[in-house]
Amino acid sequence: MNKYLGTLIKGAAVAASLGMAGSALAQDEVTLRWGHYLPNSAFLEVEQNFAKKIEERTGGKVKIDITYAGGLGKGNELMTLAGRGAIDMASVVPGYYADQLLFIRAFQIPFVFDTPAEAMTLSRNSFAELPMFSAELDKFNVKFLFHQPLGQYFLTGPDGNCDTVAGLKDKKIRSFGADIPKLHAAVGAVPVSIGVGDIYEALQRGTLDYSFINAGNIVTNRFYEPGKFNCGPVAAITGHLITISKRAWEKLTPETQAIFVEESKASQQEYLEWIDAFENKALEDIQAAGGVVKEFPPAELAKWKAAAPDLLAEWAADMESRGLGEEAKQVSAKWHEWLGR
Repeated sequence: MNKYLGTLIKGAAVAASLGMAGSALAQDEVTLRWGHYLPNSAFLEVEQNFAKKIEERTGGKVKIDITYAGGLGKGNELMTLAGRGAIDMASVVPGYYADQLLFIRAFQIPFVFDTPAEAMTLSRNSFAELPMFSAELDKFNVKFLFHQPLGQYFLTGPDGNCDTVAGLKDKKIRSFGADIPKLHAAVGAVPVSIGVGDIYEALQRGTLDYSFINAGNIVTNRFYEPGKFNCGPVAAITGHLITISKRAWEKLTPETQAIFVEESKASQQEYLEWIDAFENKALEDIQAAGGVVKEFPPAELAKWKAAAPDLLAEWAADMESRGLGEEAKQVSAKWHEWLGR
């Protein structure tokens, strides 16, 4: 009997060992579902290349399947879906989660950065040196991979009077998040919160007088069709975060996780080098398609900045009211240091 039991125990141990080995192998043979709020286009070339590089470097064991245009969830749902494990990766727009991503939303405060390069420098440094940024995503069970820079923002609409502060008074302008509406209200405009996918029809119907978005998205979504005039640049902010759910992350072997980290850093740098050329080409494409690009004159932009509140200071004050004043002061001080201001 003892010999029989011993045989059973040994057999069970071997089976368990084989089972664990099989499980470890299976963990690295996965297809990750990435939910994106934007349509498939050349504007997402860097992110598509990231997915390809992951598949190549893992020998095809890890595949990433991107579903575009909200096919796996709306822009304001994707982070939650990833955190719950309903999807594996998500493109997260901080402004869509202004009441949840209290620190990260600061990346989309206008008139803080002058260029995409400045914005991305702050993003890189913040996630590397200020723990509250990653900790904020930890609460939602997702992990930061890299950040999308954005080209500078333009006002797009059928009326060409978008190149002066006076011309924006009482105009309905596309807005989002907690801070950009304040920017528009400062010049007497009417902020209208609306997602990217609804801008075209809103311009057609007149529920928007002007969109507020970067040139790459103007071309990708053909906003120059209902809105011939494009006035700018007005402001620079960062774009969405590329994140992975912690459940999906924990399914990957340490070797594969290291590949993700390396390719995330490479994609971050590639994005920054890519964005200026892409956005300049986008402006050319707008004009080639019959759109008109009008400069928003520096003197008019100075008027707008003078009329607008200090949105970074307002953010810090709001954070203090939430009991996060010391952390916000630390962020603000570091950002001023990194920007040399």
